[in-house]
Amino acid sequence: MKSAAAIMSSFSLSTTTPSFKSYSSSFFSLSLPIYRCIRKPPVFSTTNRMFIVRNSSSSSSSGSSISAKPSSEMRKSKNNGKGLEQDEKVNALRDLFGKPGVNIDAYIIPSQDAHQSEFIAECYMRRAYISGFTGSAGTAVVTRHKAALWTDGRYFLQAEKQLSPSWILMRAGNWGVPNTTEWLNDVLAPGGRIGIDPFLFSSDAVNELKEAVAKSNHELVYLYDVNLVDEVWKEARPMPPNKPIRVHDLKHAGVDVSTKLSKLRSELTSNGASAIVISMLDEVAWLLNLRGNDVPHSPVMYAYLIVEMDAAKLFVDNSKVTPEVMDYLKTAGIELRPYESILSEIESLAARGAHLWLDTSSVNAAIASTYASACDKFLESLGSKSKGKNLSGVPSALCRNSPVSLAKAVKNDAELEGMRNSHLRDAAALTEFWSWLEEEMNNNVVLTEVEVADKLLDFRASQAGFVDTSFDTISGSGANGAIIHYRAEPDSCSVVDTQKLFLLDSGAQYLDGTTDITRTVHFGQPSERQKECFTRVLQGHIALDQAVFPENTPGFVLDAFARSSLWKVGLDYRHGTGHGVGAALNVHEGPQSISFRFGNMTPLLKGMIVSNEPGYYEDHAFGIRIENLLYVKEIDTPNRFGGITYIGFEKLTFVPIQTKLVDLTLLSAAEIDWLNDYHSQVWEKVSPLVDGSAREWLWNNTRPVAKP
Repeated sequence: MKSAAAIMSSFSLSTTTPSFKSYSSSFFSLSLPIYRCIRKPPVFSTTNRMFIVRNSSSSSSSGSSISAKPSSEMRKSKNNGKGLEQDEKVNALRDLFGKPGVNIDAYIIPSQDAHQSEFIAECYMRRAYISGFTGSAGTAVVTRHKAALWTDGRYFLQAEKQLSPSWILMRAGNWGVPNTTEWLNDVLAPGGRIGIDPFLFSSDAVNELKEAVAKSNHELVYLYDVNLVDEVWKEARPMPPNKPIRVHDLKHAGVDVSTKLSKLRSELTSNGASAIVISMLDEVAWLLNLRGNDVPHSPVMYAYLIVEMDAAKLFVDNSKVTPEVMDYLKTAGIELRPYESILSEIESLAARGAHLWLDTSSVNAAIASTYASACDKFLESLGSKSKGKNLSGVPSALCRNSPVSLAKAVKNDAELEGMRNSHLRDAAALTEFWSWLEEEMNNNVVLTEVEVADKLLDFRASQAGFVDTSFDTISGSGANGAIIHYRAEPDSCSVVDTQKLFLLDSGAQYLDGTTDITRTVHFGQPSERQKECFTRVLQGHIALDQAVFPENTPGFVLDAFARSSLWKVGLDYRHGTGHGVGAALNVHEGPQSISFRFGNMTPLLKGMIVSNEPGYYEDHAFGIRIENLLYVKEIDTPNRFGGITYIGFEKLTFVPIQTKLVDLTLLSAAEIDWLNDYHSQVWEKVSPLVDGSAREWLWNNTRPVAKP
């Protein structure tokens, strides 16, 4: 049996190299890597510890949003309005450091909510509130005398615009830039106390943090009963989301909830577990065939799910559960519990001797440490009776990746069909949009980036099954296109300039699928430099689209396919090449990816969906990205070396690529054939869905190009 120390020591970021040997088309029958346990008990503060799950129910009225400001304003005196506002917030936060029960020297504010979500409800946007930086990825750290924010290359330019001068921008990944713990170890005197909200960090992340700060004899302090940013935010903090949950139609889901739960329980049994806690919002939604409205652009609801061998409990705000959903859950054998009661149920599982499956990469540290403490109590209650005995009823933790994550990523036939259909309707909307925009530009109509994004929303909203955008539309003209995750704001956006490149990255949520597409265009005459860069990005896009590779190949192996043409002339881009996409779920989903970050060993499996989006960005000048979605399928190769299956891609996205931007002299004959064949497919699939000027535009933009 494991003591709490042994259990907690297994919640470590370090893992053995995963091996993927046996996969099946049936979900939950996929081999998963197991976490290596490090036999080193962590040390954490239990000062003023309370087992309370907080949500935003204590908040009231909505607060004002924080909008980006142009660089010219950010260069003004730090006593400008925005700078002063942010400084006041940070100073108010520092004032809480010395409060009884807190007593810390630094506080870490991550981007995530309690479910490690990428996109979160407004009431949980604590890092954005305290810093002013609104990008989806980043970590803020405030000490008694300094404030620093880390973000990656997608957001460098955005952070430059949004941070006040009192903040230090840490460009993560750049040479010589320390990570958060290296910086804290440098700026804090030895023996410092670093506070965190344990609900906002995964168990793995906390253990990594703890080990890193211990090098300078710092202590990581769990502040269970208060989030310090919320204390500053107070009544201005937005109310929690309370829109109703809906049932995801079985014709789109493909598999009913009872079958999914049955297969999950079989997976628990075969791995020696008796229960599992699922905290990722898209996993809960997928497993129960439910969809919600709690997070902008992501059809999920804030909830935890615990599945046992003879029970399943959904922890959710009851006000979101309609009578229809209540009946649906009752029929499926799902019990409802208050969202705030998750920790008490975790304690109860330990008291009942549960062998609990925990994905420590996603389950928050509050849950993990609560389970460890409850296991300690269980062992203490046994006392001397347990000596020399192997008691089967002793609770233990199985630390492995969630089996739901990979099962969700491998789409069934109904999910794939829904994705195909929704992408065609989306292509029709985009065809109508691009036809409209080109005509407006030709007529010298002045349109802002925001007006263009809003008009695209109108075209999409007219399509059957439209629910929402799948992320904030990136509508960037000229230099704004170089801001990889740029968000145009009404008070600071640019006019779409016919003499500059225009980058539009957008997507939609439909009842049957999720879309994500980027096109870069020029309404005037592009420069030779722009054409060369665009063409090299296109060559990378084509190379990845045509890739054929052995089964069980992890995504990072393919990343160089998309960069090779850029690398040949010393160019590159600071983001991954591909991410997973949910089926009528999150536009970004794991565990698969195509990225230069080679730590992700998840192979690309038949039925997975990934994006293909190489790019190039010239700071303060222009940005280029070409993105389609692909699904992974088996390829019929003339040979099968080693007797294994070979894998490739099939396109889901069918929208023209602007040939005016292509330097045909750089393309091979095969690459020109690819472009012409793609446009032939676009015409064949989309032309029946549009008419009038949109159909004419589509014809003009899918005509074949001649080889030079």
